[in-house]
Amino acid sequence: MSASAASREASSASRRSRRVTNPWSYCASLGFWAGLFWGTIRWLLYTFKFTSVLPAFLADPFFRRSFLVTGWGHGTGIAAFIVFSIVAAYLYKLLLGRFRGPWAGFFYGLLWWTLLFLAFGPLLGMMEPVTRIGWNSIFTEISLFIVWGMFIGYSIAFEFNDEASREPRKEP
Repeated sequence: MSASAASREASSASRRSRRVTNPWSYCASLGFWAGLFWGTIRWLLYTFKFTSVLPAFLADPFFRRSFLVTGWGHGTGIAAFIVFSIVAAYLYKLLLGRFRGPWAGFFYGLLWWTLLFLAFGPLLGMMEPVTRIGWNSIFTEISLFIVWGMFIGYSIAFEFNDEASREPRKEP
């Protein structure tokens, strides 16, 4: 191999290693997968009666409850959780994107649970007040929102705060 070919190959490898992630598309993708995965987990938790809060509670202001308890309503709930997660990923990146590690995501998920279950959810009729949904639902939903927030927060921290530099180098 000639010296110029080796230099072109090295500069090409250098450009690939310096690739910058587009934050808008990354947050949209992250929010979609977070919403799909954790929305499906929420549906399973409801199905197995760990929580009494409908999987479609986010869509409650827009649809009749008789629809939301059907299979199509549950699918609508997962879709609503996907949209919610995309918006939440963008907000996390804008407000907390500079933080490293899992703690910001932990508190971010807890903040969303607090806003939805203690403030806006009962106010908008999305769910019963926390005093009526039972301890199983409370603990299940808090846990789910915390791990959901950590999933979003830690994914953004790892992607945009050079967390990958701490990974051990692979020998060729």
